[in-house]
Amino acid sequence: MAMCGRYAFYSMDFSVLTEAVAQPDLLADGGPRYNVPPGTLISVARRADEDEPVTIEQLWWGYRPAWADATAPQPINAKAETVATSRYFAPAFKRHRCLIPADGWYEWLSVDGRKQPHFITRTDEQTLYLAGIWTERGEDKPPGVAIITEPARGSAKEVHDRMPLALDNDSLEPWLDPHFTERDAIRGVTRHIDAGLIRHWPVSTAVNKPGDDGTAQLINPL
Repeated sequence: MAMCGRYAFYSMDFSVLTEAVAQPDLLADGGPRYNVPPGTLISVARRADEDEPVTIEQLWWGYRPAWADATAPQPINAKAETVATSRYFAPAFKRHRCLIPADGWYEWLSVDGRKQPHFITRTDEQTLYLAGIWTERGEDKPPGVAIITEPARGSAKEVHDRMPLALDNDSLEPWLDPHFTERDAIRGVTRHIDAGLIRHWPVSTAVNKPGDDGTAQLINPL
């Protein structure tokens, strides 16, 4: 199972982004999603252009720039340690940063020879705002997104060695600010959430079926 490869998107709370404008097709099906796999549309806050306002749109979870050929990888994650220097990711890190809201994500822990899914979320039940980058994928295709990951912190380390980069609320608008383009400047205005806010619990193996994303029972503790 790909690291940080499933998320529960069920609150879609962008209220902390004061300038964000929702697009008409946001959450077209109108319902919460509790088991979101890669290769699907997800709700993302971004600036399509540095002179444009922040918009909330449905983008494709999978990152392959339009200039890359069809055999190029289409990663769902980008490492925080190399995202600013990788030829594949650096242009997007500089100009095309975005945010993905989630209430939690799943990771699988080996227990007695089998994979036990865990749901990882915030102790205060607030929305996680995950740092991401986006790229144009070509004509007639929605832009593609990769979620940035970092070494796991807090209790998340008990389940996996990496986790998505979740930003604190004061970092959200600076992260989307097009005036910050250099790595050191971006790092200077953004912070991840405190490690003490992270908790997890085991959930049903029903989450192993990525097509089943419409029931809240998937995130209930065993």
